[in-house]
Amino acid sequence: MKIGIMQGRLSEPVNGHMQEFPENWETEFTIMKEQGFVGAEWLLTKNCFLNNPLFTNTEKVAQCAITSICFDVLVDERIAEEEFLKDNLILLCETLMNTDSIRNITIPLLEESSMVDDEKRNQFCQIIEPIGKQFSEINFSFEAELHYEKLYEIIKLCENFYVTYDTGNMTSCRFNHTEYINFFGSKINNVHLKDRTFQAQTVAPLTGNTDFSTIFTTLHNIGYRGPYILQTARNITGQEVETMLKHKHLFEQLYEQSI
Repeated sequence: MKIGIMQGRLSEPVNGHMQEFPENWETEFTIMKEQGFVGAEWLLTKNCFLNNPLFTNTEKVAQCAITSICFDVLVDERIAEEEFLKDNLILLCETLMNTDSIRNITIPLLEESSMVDDEKRNQFCQIIEPIGKQFSEINFSFEAELHYEKLYEIIKLCENFYVTYDTGNMTSCRFNHTEYINFFGSKINNVHLKDRTFQAQTVAPLTGNTDFSTIFTTLHNIGYRGPYILQTARNITGQEVETMLKHKHLFEQLYEQSI
């Protein structure tokens, strides 16, 4: 089991945000290496976008163990607008093409960027398809709270379009984990680990309604060997490293019992 972590989870929250780019990002990578994490999903947020080290110090960032770029900037109601999506996504793609190692982008289709609306999803598909084909060397992985048939409308557009399976989101949507995972199979290239209740509350691992045993068994059976990214609930401020190590060991044990 290859466990990575969402950037920022090893640091105290920035300005009270659950998920924000950390100032001490270099220290986080040192801790990851020491503690056996395979790497981090790098964060690009609205509060730290163009001034993010990915753009200002690309060569240095490219030397880090990065599993994917989590493009939270696109969590915006304008995601289906051509100018907004193209300007931001093409900038990121061109930057990644200047590196030798970073080839995965995670695109959250959540909250303001939700694709539940059919018309909005159709507009998004028309814009994202040519971008995917233009940057065929980059893998675009979509994280969405959508029925698999609706998400497939996006995934089928390009060979380099994949699925990020978020265990908590799927639970709170009450989707059948086995059915969903088997439907996409090898198209799942990234997994976010978090526990949620059916009321969409993110809670400490194994205290919510997420059936991790079924998830791990099904993912193993379809041949998934990609990263499992910890995006778990925070605990006591100042004890982030201890909390994430506890979650890492818990999932490692549960995974071994499940496969």
